[in-house]
Amino acid sequence: MTHWQDRKAIGDAHEQRVTRALRAHGWTVHGCGQGVYPPAIRRALAHTDSALRYFPDLIAARGDEVVTIDAKDRMPSTHTDRYAISTATLHAGLLFTGAHAPTPLYYVFGDLNVLTPSEVQHYTAHARVHRSGAWVLVATHRAHPFDEVFGDFSALAA
Repeated sequence: MTHWQDRKAIGDAHEQRVTRALRAHGWTVHGCGQGVYPPAIRRALAHTDSALRYFPDLIAARGDEVVTIDAKDRMPSTHTDRYAISTATLHAGLLFTGAHAPTPLYYVFGDLNVLTPSEVQHYTAHARVHRSGAWVLVATHRAHPFDEVFGDFSALAA
């Protein structure tokens, strides 16, 4: 498998895990973004700088509340005390948030902790960026627990 295929397989598995966790918390979840586009559109988008390349992976609703989720997992060799988010993803996330307010966008990481694009921007604004400039690095302790953001599952089970 290529590096991209490895990342895609890990990403798909993480999206499925996030979908299951959201459903267990009472959310209705549906795929959106590149994951639901036909291969020809995904290939064409890969050759552009369009923010559509970074559209959220999932949309979810519970009652009248609607949220979007960008599932972010990492390769097994990159476990550190920081999350890495591509600068392009962050810029697209900030644009999406502004364009679609008040619908929030959440990054859900492999450990199921959560940050918003504005939090990532805030926590990395004065931090040393990755030497390539292609990534921002945010400390994992800054993230919120999944239950805190999407509701405590034990409250639903009661």
